[in-house]
Amino acid sequence: MRASRLVSMMLLLQARGRMTADDLAAELEVSVRTIYRDVEALHSSGVPLYGEPGRDGGYRLLDGYRTRLTGLTGDEAAALALTALPGPAAELGLGMAATAAAVKMRAALSAELRERADHVDRRLHVDPRDWYADPRQTPFLAEVADAVWRQRRLQVRYRRWREPREVDRVVEPLGLVLKTGRWYVVAGSAEELRTYRVSHLLQVQSLEEEFIRPVGFDLAAHWREWVADFDGRRHDEQAARVRLSPRVLQRLSDLLEPAIVQSVLDSAGEPDSCGWVSAAFPIESIEHAHGELLRLGADVEVTAPPVLRERLARTVAELAAMYGAAPRTASVQGLAG
Repeated sequence: MRASRLVSMMLLLQARGRMTADDLAAELEVSVRTIYRDVEALHSSGVPLYGEPGRDGGYRLLDGYRTRLTGLTGDEAAALALTALPGPAAELGLGMAATAAAVKMRAALSAELRERADHVDRRLHVDPRDWYADPRQTPFLAEVADAVWRQRRLQVRYRRWREPREVDRVVEPLGLVLKTGRWYVVAGSAEELRTYRVSHLLQVQSLEEEFIRPVGFDLAAHWREWVADFDGRRHDEQAARVRLSPRVLQRLSDLLEPAIVQSVLDSAGEPDSCGWVSAAFPIESIEHAHGELLRLGADVEVTAPPVLRERLARTVAELAAMYGAAPRTASVQGLAG
């Protein structure tokens, strides 16, 4: 661990020119005292490292000195694809490895290329997480990732939309996909390749049984095909008939996902005398559609299917009863007392 840190320190100084002890401690996630000890160790090993006192001082390497110790560790090599995604790298347990890999890659650049990289870094930040993403919602991500890397079968319990809501399966995890802040694992089972949302895993146990990865399996290509098929299935199997106000039509792209918006617009009829239009609204299930359509408030009316219209009518009646009555403050006063 210390040897890796010493190499990282040299590469940081090589890439940035001059750094204070505080800066090095922050980058390497150690104490300033540890940095002092590491500097002494580098001095003793013959590295031409010296300190400059004063406000603008710090540690730097002798001009012209460059180390070729840029070899990556196994974890660092695995983290190369995540060096621009520190959040997901940390969720997978590769945060420090991704940082170290990025430092070593930058150290290998010429001064001109390094300046270009710095120019972009100062002007671009990538945040792949959804606004309301919570890493705690994927407590089994590390276990799943470990099984993916090592090709080990998993015994899982999974929560899904349809009955039975909870299923137990033995799966062979082939790859992880991060889509808009949500993690998915593509895995084979006794039946076929399936896609599981990691946050819906209720239990995960590694069976320590190695499986053979299918020859030629392309995770990116499979994901593209699966997404296209999923969109087609969930939007073509069933649809509600709705009436939409002119106001909500202008805001659909802000309220709904693009595939639903496009389907609604493609199926929309001519506006009536009040500007309302009738259209098909793709739904995955009555439960899912209930929540989606409530977001549109009084700017949408469901005309079919009857079960969805009745479900929304009951919810609206309950809301009207709740907000038509005086606020229930007695419990709040009791708590305050």
